[in-house]
Amino acid sequence: MLERGPAFDAEPEDERPARAVAATPALRTPVDRLRDPMPADRLRGWVVTLVISAIAFVLRLPGLAYPNKLVFDETYYAKDAYSLLTFGYERNWPENANEQITSGNVDVMQRTAEFVVHPPVGKWLIAFGEHLFGMNSFGWRFAPLVFGVLLVLVTIRLVRRVSRSTLVGGLAGLLLAVDGLAFVMSRTALLDVFVAFFTVAAVACLAADRDWFRNRLADHVVRLGRLDLDRAFGPALALRPWRIASGVCWGLALGTKWNALYVLAAFALLSVAWDVGARRLAGAGRRANLALLRDGIPAFVSLVVVALGVYVATWAGWFATSGGYDRDWGTKHPEATTTKVFGETLASWFQYQRDIWNFHTGDFINHAEHAYRADPWGWLLVARPIGIDAVNNIAPGTDGCAGPDNCIRVISGIGTPILWWVAIPCLVVALLLWVGGRDWRFGIPVVGVAAGWLPWFQYDSRPLFFFYAIMIIPFSVMAVSLVAGRLLGDARSGDRRLLAGIVVGVFVAVVIANFAYLYPILTDTLLPYPSWLTRMWFRSWI
Repeated sequence: MLERGPAFDAEPEDERPARAVAATPALRTPVDRLRDPMPADRLRGWVVTLVISAIAFVLRLPGLAYPNKLVFDETYYAKDAYSLLTFGYERNWPENANEQITSGNVDVMQRTAEFVVHPPVGKWLIAFGEHLFGMNSFGWRFAPLVFGVLLVLVTIRLVRRVSRSTLVGGLAGLLLAVDGLAFVMSRTALLDVFVAFFTVAAVACLAADRDWFRNRLADHVVRLGRLDLDRAFGPALALRPWRIASGVCWGLALGTKWNALYVLAAFALLSVAWDVGARRLAGAGRRANLALLRDGIPAFVSLVVVALGVYVATWAGWFATSGGYDRDWGTKHPEATTTKVFGETLASWFQYQRDIWNFHTGDFINHAEHAYRADPWGWLLVARPIGIDAVNNIAPGTDGCAGPDNCIRVISGIGTPILWWVAIPCLVVALLLWVGGRDWRFGIPVVGVAAGWLPWFQYDSRPLFFFYAIMIIPFSVMAVSLVAGRLLGDARSGDRRLLAGIVVGVFVAVVIANFAYLYPILTDTLLPYPSWLTRMWFRSWI
């Protein structure tokens, strides 16, 4: 059995004042509780991480280039990526561009700039795959494959750090590896797998920053030669490398899609709350509340200002060229206030951002309809999956269809239902353990799901899609894994641990079996129509 580490001791860490802790000799000292070391199985932790990531890669790689065509919104992002690669900005394509590309004639771009409604990071990453393997289905899906696997890897590392358990971290990675939505998004040239990766990476950096900061506080107390801070505020520690790294990741997430902004805001606040709790635990007393400003302002700079700077830098291709959309707006509007204050180039860029905002909030999108519209209330229930591609009514004797029934090929962006449904009560338990049990670990999945899900309800007048929920599932599997770790307890739990291990093992086996059963509808596999229908458990899935 893998090392569990100290994270699942019976008494969770609250943030009680240090003097209350010190008054009870049986409890650990403030310095001990601030340090909270990582598991000693560092090598084994990386072996587990890499093995599970390799499993995710092996699952996702076969048939990556099939179907050999642009499916769903690949028609935007794969072509935008190739345009960025060729010209540094997005150009328009002719109406028959998809057919031309499939036949191998890729250089058919028009000379006019295209209005695009998402920042360029994800498209630059797709372009990297096209640079390596060509403007073909494998080329434009290669980067999503890589980042889908990296999403599994960074989730393992985040959960291992938070739980102090290689077993719990590995469980989270394994569950994510066999989630249907994460699987499909790792094999499709859309942007969402990139924003999910950078978001989880940013949160992982904040979790590392929490440990870094608390260790520095502990070091300071030791240098003082005291039991605690004795009501002093403690060192400022404004320059925090992990928090800056998080800001860079947030900038890349925003440079892929703007919806990462809500998650940034939520975790920035949570990070500062961690600072207050750490200083209170170290013995700062009421002065711990000063962290809201004295730690909060540097946190704002490290997270928000750094993220904004990185976001602006992600538009380097647009700045470096002269043909991009709105690129000459400042020249044409010299009387505009932004042009007078910021100059023509930045004024043009600000106008472009305004145009993007107006698109996402304007009448056109708010009055649009789509067959696969999925309102956010049903995301956690997997109420309405997204149809990525479909070839219906394949007659017997055609395309390998043996008959007697007609056959079908589909790619459905659907989460592994058993996993998603079990995650709902686990999230409720996590909320109770965070708020009622004062166990900080469970706050991360709760905040992650809430910030990635609840803001979408304000946009219910426009078509929303289930694949946006790729931002949710890493935090959902984190909740499931932390609750499983709580059930397992420590190695001294005896029969309870054995029974909990059986329950968790059966659950994982059922999730894997559920994923295997859905695999044909995730991969465009030829299915007789009745076989496909047995996988459509609800009318809303059709």
